Amino acid sequence: MAAKKATRKSNASKEELLKYYREMLLIRRFEEKAGQLYGMGLIGGFCHLYIGQEAVVVGLEAAAEEGDRRITTYRDHGHMLACGMDPKGVMAELTGREGGYSKGKGGSMHMFSTEKRFYGGHGIVGANVPLGAGLAFADKYLGNDRVTFTYFGDGA
Repeated sequence: MAAKKATRKSNASKEELLKYYREMLLIRRFEEKAGQLYGMGLIGGFCHLYIGQEAVVVGLEAAAEEGDRRITTYRDHGHMLACGMDPKGVMAELTGREGGYSKGKGGSMHMFSTEKRFYGGHGIVGANVPLGAGLAFADKYLGNDRVTFTYFGDGA
C-alpha cells in the first residue's frame, strides 16, 4: 500500500500570498540587476547574490513581529529588502553612492539600518552569530519580548 501524501493548507489569505510573491519577485529582480551592474564594473568589491533563496527570508519576515531584529552574513541584499529597506537606498550603497544606507562606504557586505532593525550583513561567516546572541541577550536582560534572527548560509 502506498503511503498517503500529507497535505497542509496555508492559513495565509490570497492577498498575503500575493504580497509574499511580490516580495520574492522584488528580491529576484533586484539581484538580477545587481548581478548585471557588477558584471559591468559598477559595483565594487564583492557582490554575493541572494538568487534562489528569496522564499527563506520572505517566510521569515512573515513570521517576524514589530521590534524583532535581524543580522546576517555577506549574502544580505534579500534580507535588507525583505525587512523594508528602500531598494533605491540599497542599490545606492551597492554602487558606492552617498545615498546608500552606509553612505556608500559599506558596499554589498556592510550595510545596516537600526531603523529597520537590520544589524548588518557581515563579511566573515559566523561573525554575526555572537553579535546576534548579544542582541538577543540584551532583549532578555531588558525584559523585551523580541526575537533576534541570526542567519548564515548552508555552507557555514
